[in-house]
Amino acid sequence: MVATNGVNGAEPTVREMPTEERPRERLAHYGPRQLNNTELIAILLRTGSAGENVISQSNRLLSRFNGLRGLGKASFAELCAEKGLSEAKTCQILAALELGRRFVSLAPEERAVINCPEDVANLLSAEMAGFEQEHLRVLLLNTRNEVMNVEEIYIGNVNSSVVRPAEVFRPGIRANATSLIAVHNHPSGDPTPSGADVSITRDLADAGKLLGMELLDHLVIGGGQRYVSMKEARLGFS
Repeated sequence: MVATNGVNGAEPTVREMPTEERPRERLAHYGPRQLNNTELIAILLRTGSAGENVISQSNRLLSRFNGLRGLGKASFAELCAEKGLSEAKTCQILAALELGRRFVSLAPEERAVINCPEDVANLLSAEMAGFEQEHLRVLLLNTRNEVMNVEEIYIGNVNSSVVRPAEVFRPGIRANATSLIAVHNHPSGDPTPSGADVSITRDLADAGKLLGMELLDHLVIGGGQRYVSMKEARLGFS
């Protein structure tokens, strides 16, 4: 999403980006649920710093603190110590995260609804694309395809010799989920599925049939908001 065609090779500012790629314009046109975490934080920060536009800054923060969960646990001092974050910007981030927590506590019935692979990517790609190791997570869904929870299953080498279907489905069984979606990242940035990814998907899909808990999809997250839906690509699903 971020090009490097600004002045003297620097990253372009948001104003220099095409209108359809600017976070505020995208929010106004598509609504906030269609924006990923990087774009939402960029709107809060408004501007970047010297040599780094606001989208790169937002992505760096999410990667530095391992996503929204880690960002929400960061202290005022920790955030202020980050490059380009003033006290005012730090206050804006912490205030927005606290409002989100309070909203969830007031309206626990408000859950993300998954209607397509893009919904999954919007929910997780900004965070997972920045990981230096592979992470395998599962989204637990109810009968209305609402996200009940997101569970971390593995961190490290996610391959068919390591991934055990029992461990992947265990959180769903405990939560009485109807179905689940597996998601893992490729630190290389290339979301092209490997042979191991296909094998894992096939094993999970078969296990889901036996357990009565359907594997709806398996997404591979790459860099630059790229992803591959194994279901759409017809890889591992019969």
